[in-house]
Amino acid sequence: MEVKKIDLYEYYHLDRKGARGGYLMTYVRSPYPEIKPKARPAVLVLPGGGYSFVSEREGEPVALEFAAKGYSAFVLYYSVNTAYPVPLAEACMAMNYIRKNAEQLCVNKDHVAAIGFSAGGHLAGMLATMSDVEDVKDELRQKETCSRPDAVVLSYPVISMQDGVTHEGTRNVITGDGKIPYDTLSLEKKVTKNSVPAFIWHTMEDDCVPVENSMYMASAYKKAGVPFSLHIFEKGWHGLSLANEEVYDSTELCASLGHVEKWLDLALDWLKMRGFEVSTIE
Repeated sequence: MEVKKIDLYEYYHLDRKGARGGYLMTYVRSPYPEIKPKARPAVLVLPGGGYSFVSEREGEPVALEFAAKGYSAFVLYYSVNTAYPVPLAEACMAMNYIRKNAEQLCVNKDHVAAIGFSAGGHLAGMLATMSDVEDVKDELRQKETCSRPDAVVLSYPVISMQDGVTHEGTRNVITGDGKIPYDTLSLEKKVTKNSVPAFIWHTMEDDCVPVENSMYMASAYKKAGVPFSLHIFEKGWHGLSLANEEVYDSTELCASLGHVEKWLDLALDWLKMRGFEVSTIE
């Protein structure tokens, strides 16, 4: 497997303007001479952390799970403690990079998904609904982008910026302490018929990001007529990631969380139904 760190600002010859993130880690299979080359679906992993840090348990472990299932996987270390549109612009750069280099990355450029957790779920949700906004085009100094994913997986995502349902830390950072109107980044208000199909999952017991966030997003998708799948598990705290012993000590887990671990297989099945499969290049 080829693991590389790509500086997206350097790749696109863009001024960082103080941004400390924008680094993409790649987890791509090395070519084998005796095996026919394959085009693989790709996934861009966007860890959570309230836009104030990038969670380790929601990054590389998730990418490696997808890689084990045949995907070319990528993790974006986006800028934190930085308001919109910088994190979204960096996510768009990552999506563009994957598609622009699809052949050498063994990627089917028509099957590139994004998966986000918590605040990273908000970032993936922005990719699904806002990747073509003028703010991003201005940030990237380009009018044409190919940053719209073909599907998104939203894992216990922050969706709304509204009082009573949002995660205040996430909201404070991404809106610049309210300098950006909350409605601008409340994703349940941004869903249209052109939004990207979504697999959404959450736990009822989440006491950090209320489950209503996922329910609001699913409702918006229903109204817009965009395909989605919603799974709400009864048990489980916030930040479960893979919900297994890879990301938590066995003593921290309990038997009641075994069912939550199934979210990954459910998401993979949903993606497969949408054409995310490995194919041989003739």
